[in-house]
Amino acid sequence: MQTEDKLLMMPGPVKVPSSVLRAMSKPMINHRSKDFSEIIDECQKLMGPMFNTNPDNIVIISGSGSAGMEAAIGSVINKGEKVISLENGKFGERFKEISFKYGDTVPLEFEWGDSFDLDLIEEKLDAGDISAITMVHNETSAGILNPAKEVGKLAKKYDALFILDVITSFGGDCVKFDEWGVDIAVAGSQKCIAAPPGLSMVAMSEKALSKMEETTCRPYYLDLLAYKNSISKEMKETPYTPAVSLFYGLLEALRIADSEGIENRIKRHRDMTKSVRDAMAAMGIEMFPNLNKYSRYSNTVSAMKSPEGLSGEDIKKEMSNRGIIIAGGQNRLKGKIFRIGSMGAVTPLDLMTTISELELILYENKVIDKIGEGMRHI
Repeated sequence: MQTEDKLLMMPGPVKVPSSVLRAMSKPMINHRSKDFSEIIDECQKLMGPMFNTNPDNIVIISGSGSAGMEAAIGSVINKGEKVISLENGKFGERFKEISFKYGDTVPLEFEWGDSFDLDLIEEKLDAGDISAITMVHNETSAGILNPAKEVGKLAKKYDALFILDVITSFGGDCVKFDEWGVDIAVAGSQKCIAAPPGLSMVAMSEKALSKMEETTCRPYYLDLLAYKNSISKEMKETPYTPAVSLFYGLLEALRIADSEGIENRIKRHRDMTKSVRDAMAAMGIEMFPNLNKYSRYSNTVSAMKSPEGLSGEDIKKEMSNRGIIIAGGQNRLKGKIFRIGSMGAVTPLDLMTTISELELILYENKVIDKIGEGMRHI
């Protein structure tokens, strides 16, 4: 089977609409020109309602979401400043590892897939002079949606910067930057927005921008203050050469999202992911996350425990053989779970194809004794 015939049902990169691919084929332009300035400006205006904040404080970095995460930490943390890093999955772990590079990290680690204990978070904040707290909003490695609103309140109470990874919720679930008291939020192009990988979009508060002025050893390429200064010029630009073709693609993807309407887009993502969960319940497949009253299942990816006798890697391989690319578990979760993405340009037909093939695999491996139960919910 040719690569272009495979169905991407993983939590990013996702399939990219044809109009986005066509947009990326446009000729190069001068990145220090009015034409490129207008692209930046329109991207900012379209992203403002998705972040729910001032579009003038949103910058675009030529670098994946991890670049945005490092930019967020490195631009506001001085050596010796304490950063609480919340971890209940692979990407919370990544935030922790980045934090170690810049400040004195205070890890608060939970089992991957377990919910955060807000009392423990407050204890850590109360115990010392904390400059910032990092959190992944939608932890795709474990399929769990973490409580951004509640953690934001704690950060504000203890006057700590709240740095939030919204890479896999931006454009597919609610992100309320101002209301939740977020200071820096990092999004990515290759997830719910359905553009190619390679860009990170970062929203910043005035408080964060002020802190950047006091940060003595900001990164060079990933200096958010440099990006902010560049977009504040009369003719907006980036401080360094941008990936022009990716900007073309991002703009078209944002226009598609705007045309659909952000509330409609969020509802579509939630409805599709609920359909996956309902199908799993009907087949007796258990969801992986361990929720409490503050956490929820992810609305853009579903993480399931591997059924007895069939590992997550087995399921992933069998699905790939049938032309459908899903994800397995990462690191310590490898083999223990499998994950199905429902983000971006995924359609009900894509879900039907995915669930029907999964049912056949489970049936052929004697995990279920009949087929059709899961499909009833798609």
